[in-house]
Amino acid sequence: MQNVGLLDGIFKESQEKGKEYLIYLDVDRLMAPCYEAVSKSPKKPRYGGWESTGISGHSIGHWLSAAAQMYTLTKDEKLKEKVEYAVDELALIQSYDKDGYVSGFPRACFDKTFTGDFEVEHFNLAGQWVPWYSIHKIYAGLIDIYTLMGNEKALEVVIKLADWAKKGTEYLTDEQFQKMLTCEHGGMNEAMADLYTITGNKEYLDLAIRFCHKAVLDPLANGVDELEGKHANTQIPKVVGAAKLYNITGDEKFKKMAIFFWNQVTRSRSYIIGGNSINEHFGPENSEKLGVQTTETCNTYNMLKLTELMFDWFRESEQMDFYERALYNHILASQDPESGMKTYFVSSQPGHFKVYCSPDNSFWCCTGTGMENPARYTRSIYYTNNKDFYVNLFIASELGLADKKLKVIQVTDFPKTDRTKLIFEQADNEFLNLHIRVPYWVKGAVTAVVNGVETFSSSDNGYLTIGREWTEGDVVEVQLPMDLHSYTAKDDDNKVGIMYGPIVLAGALGRENFPETDILADHLKLNNHPLIDVPTLVADKNRLDEWITSVDTSKLTFETDAVGQPGDVKVTLVPFYDLHHERYTLYWNLMDKEAFKTFVDTEKEEREKLRAITIDFVQPGEQQPEVEHNFKSHNSQSGYLNLVQKGWRDARDGGFFSYDMAVESDKKLSLEVTYFGGDRTIIEDEKKYERYFDILVDGTVIANQKLDGLGSPVSTIDVRYEIPQELLEGKNKVEVKFTSNEEGKLAGGVYGVRIVKTNK
Repeated sequence: MQNVGLLDGIFKESQEKGKEYLIYLDVDRLMAPCYEAVSKSPKKPRYGGWESTGISGHSIGHWLSAAAQMYTLTKDEKLKEKVEYAVDELALIQSYDKDGYVSGFPRACFDKTFTGDFEVEHFNLAGQWVPWYSIHKIYAGLIDIYTLMGNEKALEVVIKLADWAKKGTEYLTDEQFQKMLTCEHGGMNEAMADLYTITGNKEYLDLAIRFCHKAVLDPLANGVDELEGKHANTQIPKVVGAAKLYNITGDEKFKKMAIFFWNQVTRSRSYIIGGNSINEHFGPENSEKLGVQTTETCNTYNMLKLTELMFDWFRESEQMDFYERALYNHILASQDPESGMKTYFVSSQPGHFKVYCSPDNSFWCCTGTGMENPARYTRSIYYTNNKDFYVNLFIASELGLADKKLKVIQVTDFPKTDRTKLIFEQADNEFLNLHIRVPYWVKGAVTAVVNGVETFSSSDNGYLTIGREWTEGDVVEVQLPMDLHSYTAKDDDNKVGIMYGPIVLAGALGRENFPETDILADHLKLNNHPLIDVPTLVADKNRLDEWITSVDTSKLTFETDAVGQPGDVKVTLVPFYDLHHERYTLYWNLMDKEAFKTFVDTEKEEREKLRAITIDFVQPGEQQPEVEHNFKSHNSQSGYLNLVQKGWRDARDGGFFSYDMAVESDKKLSLEVTYFGGDRTIIEDEKKYERYFDILVDGTVIANQKLDGLGSPVSTIDVRYEIPQELLEGKNKVEVKFTSNEEGKLAGGVYGVRIVKTNK
């Protein structure tokens, strides 16, 4: 990365905007929760959003990684000063703890865990929201500061922090350690593997291997896909760490984990823009369910990291085809070019829009990885290994390799042009195999002309290869024929996207009934904002050039004929990375005239009916919806039922779980709860549990519910409970609580909780 620089173009512009935000952020405010964690007064108040919650401290870690990478590229002295100050501050805070602990929250949860007697859920460890996940960002940030900037103090701090972790976990049995890993823990195995690579201390390698979550990774090693229902970004860093452990140990099981996972996610669990997941979770294989909360941005950040490792092993164009798709259509598209703010989810819901973080009061996980993304654009453009030089991406840039006395400049305005030029500004008559990627999307042969004389067009393994001694002044002109082509969703032949080369063309649908702002602290606030009607395209998806015309080549803008129905509508298509602050669609209902005559979008009709009456909704068992609704619990657990493709939560033996939910006091409201029709009394560990429980609103019981085969044993059922008006008066929020009351009773499972308007 440090050998590559961007030249003028869309990525350089995005990089500069990303740097502005890194400089804007106040290190003292990012560091505030770290001071509070050791009972010291911070120099300035915390930031808002997630930095004011239990996940506090993750943002300073992301900022360290982002700043280190950005400084390496730009040599901006302001960044260097801020980085050195941040490391000094972390070292000072660390000195207040006898064991070397430093993080954005108190160590009590870890101390409890290290006893071996602790409670754990998917997103809660000993009462703390994902503590290893949060502290991992500080590990990673310090490692990046040392690796990229040579800051010795950063290495000292992270070694002390690693020794604290090693000392704390060494008394945990393997069973207790694996139990601990039930809770999301980020890339702790990767961080320890990286630290071993730096220091050679085998204790860190041993700890990296212990941090490998067997319940997830072992099935992958055996080629078994158990990803459905799992929180997607919890799993990806585990696999990145496994891939690095293969590089260190040579153990084939780690390699098998990574290969199988990468293939499953990229081939059968990704959307048109290269992102994955819906509501943060993996759905069934070959499902492309659309929604507002799809393609979580930090998932793609981590998938690109994994793809780099895969390419290092195989050097196949398929890896870089995916990398290019995700880089242009998700990562580049996730930053607002005006404000520099980032997306959390990127909606695939037709007629919706992007929602961006606020500068001071968000700090979502994707705000963190979003800080890093603009400093990572130079990665994977080129790849060198001995006598092999790969050109993977067609991005205006320059590469300098002092050891090879080689400097190459890539001049291009891709994707607005189908040409790129490689200029050897410095070369020492050394033999190199130049490999130019032949993308899956090319329309015809890729050709490369050397010095205007020799023409090459044959390719192997997805690369056009030219082997020769390169000299100063050599020029290679490459043509990559591009054209329109369609993308068909994995689960519906009529659900179609439109692309030009690697670029997803979104339907630009304007600002009808647009929210006052799409930059805000609460990314859930606009989930139920009214949609608009999106036309169905009545045309031939295999003959796009017959009904789509280029109208502005400088901006890659296209327009359809009047094929949008109803109403014979023309639609404007633009690169998704260029579309901001307006409604859009990535997927169209696209079909011929005969199919359209009988077409009824029943899914859309049902969805619109539900959106029209919904005030608030929580999906039990999913991290962000629960956290954002002030989730509380005791003796509660969550899971996922593949049969109905939904997550659930229950509570037993006097336990409970609750959510704070929005209401509108001037309306008649009901609580709609989703159950599994087949749930009934169960026996677990020779103990009988009757599914009988109370439902309370602000402490008042509004219903008693018994589940004993309430509906179909293969589907869910919705039950509504009227909320008494006196419980709503003067309120905009209430607590909804499910309690099992006594030993042997079980509340739930609950598969959905919704506040709805009623007509009574």
